Amino acid sequence: MSGDSVRAPARMPTDIRRQVTRTDTVLTDPRLVEALRRLGPGVVKPLVKSAQQRAREGEIDAAAVADAAVAALPRTAGGLTPVINATGVLLHTNLGRASLSAAAREAVADACGPTDVELDLRTGTRDRRGRSVLKALRERVPLAGAAHIVNNGAAALVLAATALAAGREIIVSRGEMVEIGDGFRLPELLASTGARLREVGTTNRTTPDDYAEAVGADTGFLLKVHPSNFRITGFTRSVPVSDLSRLGVPVVADIGSGLLAADPLLPEEPDAGSWLAAGAALVTASGDKLLGGPQCGLVLGQEDLVRRMARHPLARALRVDKMTLAALEASVRGPETPTHAALHADPAALCVRAESMAAGLREEGIDARAVRSEATVGGGGAPGVALPSAAVSLPERYAAELRTGSQPVMGRIEGGRCLLDLRAVPGDQDPDVARAIRTVAARGDATCT
Repeated sequence: MSGDSVRAPARMPTDIRRQVTRTDTVLTDPRLVEALRRLGPGVVKPLVKSAQQRAREGEIDAAAVADAAVAALPRTAGGLTPVINATGVLLHTNLGRASLSAAAREAVADACGPTDVELDLRTGTRDRRGRSVLKALRERVPLAGAAHIVNNGAAALVLAATALAAGREIIVSRGEMVEIGDGFRLPELLASTGARLREVGTTNRTTPDDYAEAVGADTGFLLKVHPSNFRITGFTRSVPVSDLSRLGVPVVADIGSGLLAADPLLPEEPDAGSWLAAGAALVTASGDKLLGGPQCGLVLGQEDLVRRMARHPLARALRVDKMTLAALEASVRGPETPTHAALHADPAALCVRAESMAAGLREEGIDARAVRSEATVGGGGAPGVALPSAAVSLPERYAAELRTGSQPVMGRIEGGRCLLDLRAVPGDQDPDVARAIRTVAARGDATCT
């Protein structure tokens, strides 16, 4: 043998994939065991696998897989993320419109299990579905001889057209042939029921004579639609319910926004009580707008017409579940809803909140200012009504990071700044908003999309 030393074979680099803990072992972490019980494997396991992949790619340490999976756990097994609405739009359709009151949430929790939704506990026999909430609606709107509930405002109109005018004519002004959102148009919606639409008047002017000349033996009803998501001004004319009610056929009036009684803050917004008093046979409305309840459609009016709608076969397909009934009743009977509170918030108090939050943030070196703002009702209600408000103004770059944070805060961009309008934000959420801002500031790398 030569005197040369023998070299040891080179050691191969360790495959990082071998260091990543197996899925079944990661799932023995007590935090994930509890998560499996609370959220289920369909939620937890994909998060573990995602964390393992991040470790294989060197993004996180192999020993941190369980921590990363735990950090990614959602609050619930549902796919919806709670958002703080600081847009200044009280009823933001993309954010689900009205927030439920604490009373409504408690009522929903009670309704999650077996309930007496269709049972008389005294006799043990079947009873009318939703009887207590129907009574509550009639008490709030005394001129309504009866009430019925369906799954949204459009469904209320569809049921009315199907039950009362299928194969017959519905007379409606051309100026009220509205698009209700997401591409759905009233004419197409009603035509799908088998009713025939007879348009009268013009886009900007319709007279009582236009309706009177169209009424005939084939008329199912006259339809009055409040243009709740737009305004036509200038050389215009429309026909009030009181005039339509004199033409000898039922008037179905869609108020849209869900006000049950007049609100002095919204003098141009119709309400169910006033239009019934003016002679409407039926009023339809949404429950998740100014009423401040869950998504549903309301029908209020003459008992015989409501009964025809409620007994029509389509009513079964459009009915709401027990949780909606519970939330609606709590919203109608219970304490002030968040929607009502936001609508009637004191602008001076909003300014105090904005000043306090901005001052605290400035003390920490954050570019925050309290500014006056204008909020809107939104949700297809009270177009053109500006609500004086106050906002916390931040650099524009905060908007995206606040929207995508662990507690999303949705603001708006105005004048090159991110505004967090406080009118729709309950006061007890101010600390959450401030905390989200501090989190973005601490990262220091916020960007706006």
